[in-house]
Amino acid sequence: MTGTAPLRLALDGAALIANWRWLAAQSGRAACGAAIKADGYGLGARPVLDRLADAGCRDFFVTTWDEVRALGALPDGLSLSVLHGVRDADMAEATTARARPTLNTVEQVKRWKQAGGPTCDVMVDTGMNRLGIALQDVADGLLDGLNIDTLMSHLASADEDVPQNAQQRAAFAALAGRTGARRMSLANSAGICLGPDYHFDLTRPGLALYGGVPRGEAAGHIAPVAHPQAQVIQRRRIKAGDSVGYNATFTAKRAMELAILNIGYADGYLRGFSNRGSAGGGRFPVIGRVSMDLIAIAVDADPAIAEGDWIALDYALPEASAQSGLAQYELLTTLGHRFDRVWM
Repeated sequence: MTGTAPLRLALDGAALIANWRWLAAQSGRAACGAAIKADGYGLGARPVLDRLADAGCRDFFVTTWDEVRALGALPDGLSLSVLHGVRDADMAEATTARARPTLNTVEQVKRWKQAGGPTCDVMVDTGMNRLGIALQDVADGLLDGLNIDTLMSHLASADEDVPQNAQQRAAFAALAGRTGARRMSLANSAGICLGPDYHFDLTRPGLALYGGVPRGEAAGHIAPVAHPQAQVIQRRRIKAGDSVGYNATFTAKRAMELAILNIGYADGYLRGFSNRGSAGGGRFPVIGRVSMDLIAIAVDADPAIAEGDWIALDYALPEASAQSGLAQYELLTTLGHRFDRVWM
């Protein structure tokens, strides 16, 4: 972006680092990494990596080899794992790159062995039934002969207090010493909050780095990082009985002052905020339906707001999730390319 867009993301680098340091402290003896997939959850993978590396993080996770290339050259001493493994099309790059594939399927393991691939990571499915080789595959010796840095699994319901968490943990712990892996890793952001039994050698936070609160234990410790701001295009006055926006979902009961902001669902400020969202620390409610590029807010509380002013949308992730009905992950990763991303 050019720095002249009428909407911007103010990104709090100090909050990002503080969030990682809290997660690292909660991880105890385990190293604390950082998931920077999906372009750093929409905030910019490379600036996130640079800030966390300066703070002491050494282990990073992306999803695809395209994301590896987008990062560019990395400082020495960092570990980068590609969570979606290696396709045929990735082999030439994967066997020579500094990044490691996380092998997820029997076919990927065979492909890597046949190519004489260097050090890899491996994902084992312990009950999520998404990616990962089966526990029986490990018992049958599928991983024999691999040079494995990190053996991983992924918790399906760590944000809830359910028996599945302990079941997955026990299944994963039973693999200790079975593969020759240098490290074991199970816990995401919510898994870190489940306690030391889930930490193993390496934790892999994502959401909480960027201001999401995955469980109640993190409330009060995790700070927002992304703060959407948009410029006022027009200030206007409406009368009692006037409707606002598509399909007239809001009708004024009294005369009101509105500000029209240059932001909408094409920017990731989604329709779930229609008649529910707010700005300015709760002072300015969203009025009517969110449209593609515009929203209306009620600004009776501030007669000074005028065309060209910048307004901060209320976007603390737990509260914004409750307002919109959207998951905290969605709120981050849908923020669009039209924002100027400005690190503070």
